[in-house]
Amino acid sequence: MRRKDRERDEAFAWNVFDKAEYAVLATVNSDGSPYCIPLSTARIVNGTDTVIYFHCAYEGQKIDNIRRNPAVTLTCAANVRVPEGRFTTEFESCVITGRAEIVEEESEKTEGLRAICEKYTPAMMDRFEKVLQSSLSSTCIFRIIPLEVTGKELKTGTPGEQGGTSGDRD
Repeated sequence: MRRKDRERDEAFAWNVFDKAEYAVLATVNSDGSPYCIPLSTARIVNGTDTVIYFHCAYEGQKIDNIRRNPAVTLTCAANVRVPEGRFTTEFESCVITGRAEIVEEESEKTEGLRAICEKYTPAMMDRFEKVLQSSLSSTCIFRIIPLEVTGKELKTGTPGEQGGTSGDRD
């Protein structure tokens, strides 16, 4: 990371991931070009292991790319804002690199979907089991095994802050 003063620890990065509205998944197309798409994601922590889940259809560019090359990167941002009178953007972000795998086992698919639904539709969890029965077989679930997790933050007004443009300094 070029700006070490903005680097944050892994716990910070996971906090950003958990509160972000969505994550952007980057994969590689067959011609080597990048492909990025926003996703609804959630994670499950089991002891020292963390697994990220997302769902999709069983066909499409994203799934073709992952089948060909399971290396992926997820990015998330939270608390993004431009402070009044400033030419800079405050933010919190995380970047997670890892390996994506299709989940085949029904119990893990259910666990991953439950985590996603608890994050995005907590008020509807009383209907989860019923909807699950009608959609589980047609829903593809992926797990991402994180290999590297980094966090970054820019808050203006922090002592020693060097953000913004040269004309933006106080």
